[in-house]
Amino acid sequence: MIASNPRDRGHMITKKMLLIIALSLTITFYACEEEKMNTNTNTKTTIDDVKPANWENLAQKKIFFGHQSVGNNIISGMKDLMQKNPNIKLRILETENPSDFASGIFAHHGIGQNGAPESKIKDFVRIMDQGIGGKADIAFFKFCYIDFNTHTNVQQLFNNYKNTMSILKEKYPQTVFMHCTVPLVIKTKTSPISMIKKILGRDDRMQNIARNDFNELMRKEYGEKAHIFDIAEIESTYPDGSRETFVKNGNTYYALVLAYTDDGGHLNELGRKKVAEKLLMLLINL
Repeated sequence: MIASNPRDRGHMITKKMLLIIALSLTITFYACEEEKMNTNTNTKTTIDDVKPANWENLAQKKIFFGHQSVGNNIISGMKDLMQKNPNIKLRILETENPSDFASGIFAHHGIGQNGAPESKIKDFVRIMDQGIGGKADIAFFKFCYIDFNTHTNVQQLFNNYKNTMSILKEKYPQTVFMHCTVPLVIKTKTSPISMIKKILGRDDRMQNIARNDFNELMRKEYGEKAHIFDIAEIESTYPDGSRETFVKNGNTYYALVLAYTDDGGHLNELGRKKVAEKLLMLLINL
């Protein structure tokens, strides 16, 4: 039925206009939201998502990474990825010399002694205090899996780490201090040495428990207020997203995926590239 009253016709026209305006605003809103999502660097999840300009920006940053052997695996993984993707142009240099931080750099260097985690904390502080603290845009270090065993006082070590990083953050506010979880090992080994360790009650699963406990403290402390390079999560996650786990006394713990290692602890080519890619993506989004 066609409205004959002019007021009714005007009312219908007004409703149509309002509907058109509402529809237009809705389309505009979602278009803007989509554009925000496409331009937000935090949406980048793989190397293929990163634009050349983002890599250029990362190459200009001054970064320091303290580590030991697994760290060397990660550095090798970064170099693997750089060979495959020429847009990644990091200047990777093994150095702790502050003069090398005059321009963009990804500096790395061995710190402390394996098996003595406290020495790594002290050495990282020394490197920061000798001139890299404040010059570096980003600085971080990692413990190694060999730093943890059944005798490790996990809470005491974490308290020392937390207090030290708090002091460094206050002393060098220009530097972003990133945090790393502890690398893991596989949950079972079949070598004669491993069998002897199991007989003595020092099997690899027990060592992994200490690492898992430290990592949980790390996540609880920094997960909501800082940046964490969660090496353990990456190492224990299969390509399909499932996790490598084991159960002890009713508790579930994580372990290194067997396919990511050739010796049970260090990263092979597959593992090192997987961890290195996650590190690059974390750095690109800082």
